[in-house]
Amino acid sequence: MTAVTIAEESPRQPAVIRLLELSDAYAASLYPAESNHLVDLSQLEQPTVSFFVARRDGEIVGCCGLVEAGDGTAEIKRMFVDPEARGLKIGKLLVSALEAKAAKLGLTAIRLETGIHQPEAIGLYRASGYVERPPFGTYLPDPLSLFMEKPVRQEA
Repeated sequence: MTAVTIAEESPRQPAVIRLLELSDAYAASLYPAESNHLVDLSQLEQPTVSFFVARRDGEIVGCCGLVEAGDGTAEIKRMFVDPEARGLKIGKLLVSALEAKAAKLGLTAIRLETGIHQPEAIGLYRASGYVERPPFGTYLPDPLSLFMEKPVRQEA
């Protein structure tokens, strides 16, 4: 099995932009525009965002961002794995990288919003210890959204 690497990288790369476009199209196929809470490339380049890229054999196959909220928490945004690379546990590796970064930053919790029609994503987050919570930040209640959170385990 080929090794997968996870590293902090710039989101402004053609292969990452391709993944974001695939993610946009996937979300648009599942939900109306008002239920898609996507951030764009420029938002992912802000200093309060740690952006991670998964590579297999040097090729970009997944990505996600950890967006600091300014209150000691952060949100997972733009988690996406190339459909051709699914089943390789890349999502789990990305979540682990986000959690390690959150601990290094001294954050207290990681939050997320995902759609109810994405059982693979929900399963990944639940298996990683995320639990449902009410809407947070600027989110409003949405019957198509699921909000989750996990405390950050601080490094000893």
